[in-house]
Amino acid sequence: MARLATPPHRTGLLVFQPVKRKQCAECRGGPLAMLVLEDGAPRCLDCADLGHLVFLPRGDTALTRRSREESGLSAVVVRFNRRKGRYERQGVLVEEGALARAEARCLADAEARRRRRARDARRRAVEDVRFTEAFAAEIRRLFPGCPADRARGIAAHASLRGSGRVGRSAAGRALSEGAVVSAVVASVRHLDTPYDQLLMSGVPRHEARRRIAVAVEGVLGGWR
Repeated sequence: MARLATPPHRTGLLVFQPVKRKQCAECRGGPLAMLVLEDGAPRCLDCADLGHLVFLPRGDTALTRRSREESGLSAVVVRFNRRKGRYERQGVLVEEGALARAEARCLADAEARRRRRARDARRRAVEDVRFTEAFAAEIRRLFPGCPADRARGIAAHASLRGSGRVGRSAAGRALSEGAVVSAVVASVRHLDTPYDQLLMSGVPRHEARRRIAVAVEGVLGGWR
């Protein structure tokens, strides 16, 4: 079996959403939307004594956790991701009554959780502003000639939360010189050279970078 995104000892019972059409080895029903593997053979949920459970798709962490807490019997539903070569969670199977009780619990504290999310969002926004300011200050330290507005723009772009850009990397969060210089170089490459036009005209990336290298260094040299 391909590896699981979550270790088996943490998932408990596993139910699979098959990628290929499968039939139950016991009742011959199918094609199966979900199945259990017993001794390597597929079983439908009814034959596996899980047919009374209801499916809760992934997405609501609190509801999923509480549903499993309330349910005497539950299973994790996984599906094979061909591109990543592993099984990934799709949701859980829980008792219908357990899901109803979990939904009631979530509704009861929905307002408290909403306020907590709002507080967390405000805290993250303040942290992001402070980090962007620190990143811009480091740009100005390394490149004193870089205009203040440009430094702030580079910092804001590189450190955008969830972007995956260099400012959100471990090196970027540590304000390492390499990460800061990489962010500045990327900005100069796109805004101060014909790099984008070269890419659009079909020039390979490495060749385009070679052609603009002198122009990039010219801007950086002026800022230093």
